[in-house]
Amino acid sequence: MATNRKLGRTTDIRVSMLKTLTTDLILNGKIETTLPRAKEVKAIADSIIALAIKEKDNFEMVDTKVVKAKLDSKGNKVTELVKSKNGKEYLKVVKEETTESRQKDMPSRLNARRKIMRKVNKVKDADGKNVDLPSKLFNEIAPKYADKNVGGYTRIVKAGPRRGDGAEVAILQLI
Repeated sequence: MATNRKLGRTTDIRVSMLKTLTTDLILNGKIETTLPRAKEVKAIADSIIALAIKEKDNFEMVDTKVVKAKLDSKGNKVTELVKSKNGKEYLKVVKEETTESRQKDMPSRLNARRKIMRKVNKVKDADGKNVDLPSKLFNEIAPKYADKNVGGYTRIVKAGPRRGDGAEVAILQLI
């Protein structure tokens, strides 16, 4: 007997659909889909939230040297006129070296981050910037559920039959 629902799709399409639904659930906190799909996504979402809760504090702060272009008051790069070996002049960007404190994931948290990325898609926000879903899980969602017992991070609410084909619709939401 199969361990997961086939959902009337081939494997690659089914996996892609479940990744997209899981990504939307984590990003928005709520999705509306059919009941069998919601049950499959619930299992995936609960497992990655449990993983994020387990690894949420497993990092260390590290000071790193960062070389950046120096910026003026308007935010433009500062340049200087430099002469090359053969006598030609060109503009060179002025660099400045600073130290920044960054989070460095411990090996188990890095592995958890990679497992999460296998289950969700890469997403961009309205401005076109990448959204880091594992960081959202570790920093926003996991602390919310830290005191909760194992499992039960999502809820399925039945919404009745869908117009058109009569499929049972459910709303899957983070509790």
